[in-house]
Amino acid sequence: MNKLLIAAIALIFISCKEIKQSETPAANNDSLYKTVQTGGVQVINLSMPKGNFKIWTKKMGNNPKIKLLLLNGGPGATHEYFECFESFMPQEGIEFIYYDQLGCGNSDNPNDTAMWDLGRYVEEVEQVRIALGLNKDNFYLLGHSWGGILAMQYALKYQDNLKGLIISNMMCSIPDYAKYADEVLAKQMDPKVLDTIRQIEKNKDFSNPKYMELLQPNFYAKHICRIPLDQWPEPATRSFAKTNQSLYVTMQGPSEFGVAGKLLNWDVRKELPKIKVPTLTIGGQFDTMDPEHMKWMSTQVQLGRYLYCPTGSHMSMYDDQQHYFPGLIQFIKDVDNGNISSTKK
Repeated sequence: MNKLLIAAIALIFISCKEIKQSETPAANNDSLYKTVQTGGVQVINLSMPKGNFKIWTKKMGNNPKIKLLLLNGGPGATHEYFECFESFMPQEGIEFIYYDQLGCGNSDNPNDTAMWDLGRYVEEVEQVRIALGLNKDNFYLLGHSWGGILAMQYALKYQDNLKGLIISNMMCSIPDYAKYADEVLAKQMDPKVLDTIRQIEKNKDFSNPKYMELLQPNFYAKHICRIPLDQWPEPATRSFAKTNQSLYVTMQGPSEFGVAGKLLNWDVRKELPKIKVPTLTIGGQFDTMDPEHMKWMSTQVQLGRYLYCPTGSHMSMYDDQQHYFPGLIQFIKDVDNGNISSTKK
């Protein structure tokens, strides 16, 4: 009986077709497989007098000639509100790099207000540049809001490393910004609302919920991002929710309605003519910043261009994308092709 069973099993195996195991294809022997790939993420070791810290960056796209480093605003927000760039830049062949500054997002937070210093951040950007291999042949720097202050200050010290500079929605003088907020934007508010806001500020009662309750509909919704608050872009909402309040209050003050922090007296109006690298300034009609001032800035640098966003506010990359991105992309391509001429008057 056992012999018959063994014979039957043998016949079954013989009658079956041979099944070959699938073979895993070997990777091509190229540079992609020589190191572990991380989806473009590179964590940089930042060396500062007060210690060493980790700085998070992420590359999107690949273009050896165009590498756009993004400096977020706040100060203290995260790279995340720049995620709208993913809808416009890759198809244009523009590589861009997310970067969380020290104290922001995925980077280390030393919890030390002494580290919240403009000069120190300039040196941080320089270390990031070196670590990422950016140079005068490929390095474009875009700073938005506070990032624009940082970008200008970086250019004034290290512009020989730059190929192009973009100052997005930022004036070159905090005193002028404060004057614009007080003499133009404040006067657009209901006088009773403004009086309540000013009284809260006078009493330094910034934890009073009434403060933001009044600023949100009367200032933020009109001048920060003109998309209805309940429809705000998710990346912006996510980024601002993670704002480092210690960093923000130390540098900016309690709100976007003027400045009361370390940056109070920052002003580089007289230094702009020193900037020789091709520079784009971007302003929105409803911005917290004076669009005419930002237009004037483009005439003060040696190779300037102005991009006006007629329906945009401080976050023109969201509420006026139809002007913001075509103008930004054209500027980068013109610089890359050597088609930038001076508009200085």
